[in-house]
Amino acid sequence: MKTARRNAGERVTLGLGGNIGDPKVAMAQALEELARHPGIDILSVSRLYRTPPWGPVEQDWFLNCCAMVETSFGPHKMLETILSIESMFRRQRTVRWGPRTIDIDILTYGSLAMETDTLVIPHPRMLTRAFVLLPLSEIAGDLVIEGRTVSDWAASCEATGIEFASEDGNWWRRSGA
Repeated sequence: MKTARRNAGERVTLGLGGNIGDPKVAMAQALEELARHPGIDILSVSRLYRTPPWGPVEQDWFLNCCAMVETSFGPHKMLETILSIESMFRRQRTVRWGPRTIDIDILTYGSLAMETDTLVIPHPRMLTRAFVLLPLSEIAGDLVIEGRTVSDWAASCEATGIEFASEDGNWWRRSGA
C-alpha cells in the first residue's frame, strides 16, 4: 500500500463481492490492482463479511466488503477501470444477481448524483442491502445518503445471517494473493 496519497480528487466508495472460486483472493487481488493504478488511492477497506445468497438463483454464500478510494478519474473512467478489473477475473454477466467470481460496484462518488444508461450514482439499491450497508458503515458511517447517514441506514436494515469473515480491514493485505 502506498504511504502517501497521490490523487487529489473525489472520494469514491465501492462494494465488492463474490461467491465463485476463492472470492477472498479475487477481492484482495482486485484491491491490489486498484492500489497499483496511478489514478486511484485506497483510503480504507472494511472487514470481510460472509453473507447469505441473494437473488433468484440458488447459489453459495458470498463474501463482501466495501472500500473507500480517492481518484482523479471521472465516474465513467472509474467504471471503465472497475469493469476492466472484473474482466481480469473472468466476470461474466449471464444471470442477474447470480453467482460471480467478483463484482465491484461504485456506491457513491463524492456528492454526485447521476443517472446514465451505464451508471447510476448513488447505487440505486445500496440502501436496501445489508451486505453493502454493514461494511460501508465501517468505513463511511457518517456519509449522508438521501438525508440519513450510512450508519443510520445500516442500523435499520435486516442483517439476518450476515457474519464477520475477518478481524479487520487489513484482511486483503494478508490474503496470500
